[in-house]
Amino acid sequence: MTATDAQPGGAMDLAAVLSYLPHRYPFLLIDKVLACEPSKSIVALKNVTINEPFFQGHFPKHPVMPGVLIVEAMAQAAAILGFRTMGKVPGNEHVVYFVGIDGARFKRPVFPGDQLHVHVELLRVTRGLWKFRGEARVNDQISAEAELLSTVKDL
Repeated sequence: MTATDAQPGGAMDLAAVLSYLPHRYPFLLIDKVLACEPSKSIVALKNVTINEPFFQGHFPKHPVMPGVLIVEAMAQAAAILGFRTMGKVPGNEHVVYFVGIDGARFKRPVFPGDQLHVHVELLRVTRGLWKFRGEARVNDQISAEAELLSTVKDL
């Protein structure tokens, strides 16, 4: 698979997402990419179901998606955007490390049955550090937002 295998508008199905991320169940938090414009932004989707393993303990009588996993979904979307921007599929040669979170805010809980739309914008790339701004939304309401820093390392 190459960076040009995406559908119109940069959309990607689950098979394409799996080719860009090393994550697998239960840690894969992107189900599909709705739109991607390399060097600019990405919109990804996570369907949140009651079957998610974290809901057994967070919280059994009032299940809420942990905020740290919402931020991780943003980081996974940012990784796809980064590789699409570079025109590379990571394979076994490269890995993206999440190296920082700034200004994280949580504004609305995410519940089973919600569709989490993850919007990530590339702000800049400087000396190997990628800076992104992410928002996670449910029904056009911001659930979480943060600035993310990552770097790509050769394995």
